[in-house]
Amino acid sequence: MSASARINRHQDLEVYQLSFKLAMKVFEFSKQFPREETYSLTDQIRRSSRSVSTNIVEAWRKIRYKAAFVIKLSDAEAEAAETQSWLQFAVACVYLDPEIGEEISEGYNQVIGKLIHMLTHPEHWALPPRN
Repeated sequence: MSASARINRHQDLEVYQLSFKLAMKVFEFSKQFPREETYSLTDQIRRSSRSVSTNIVEAWRKIRYKAAFVIKLSDAEAEAAETQSWLQFAVACVYLDPEIGEEISEGYNQVIGKLIHMLTHPEHWALPPRN
């Protein structure tokens, strides 16, 4: 699917919708983390999960510039992987049920897959630069 065919704004992107939904799940579950984790695990997992969506937004706003578009999508992919790592810590520390951790991590695998597809085919998305 090309960007110009059906996508008019970042909220229309499936990858954005999924990443936003997952970030909200992370937020809800992280409310249950111990207070002593407020400035470490809780803060880090919330920041990285939100950063996936915000990097997608930034990529979309830079869609006219292929290199900038790709860089921001790459940043989003890295943040998704970082969130998966924090999820592993949350499960290992017994702050998060392993099944829930796996479900959210699998969601991030889907996000990563969609981002990689966009990264490997930026010509399907990026618009020609303005003159």
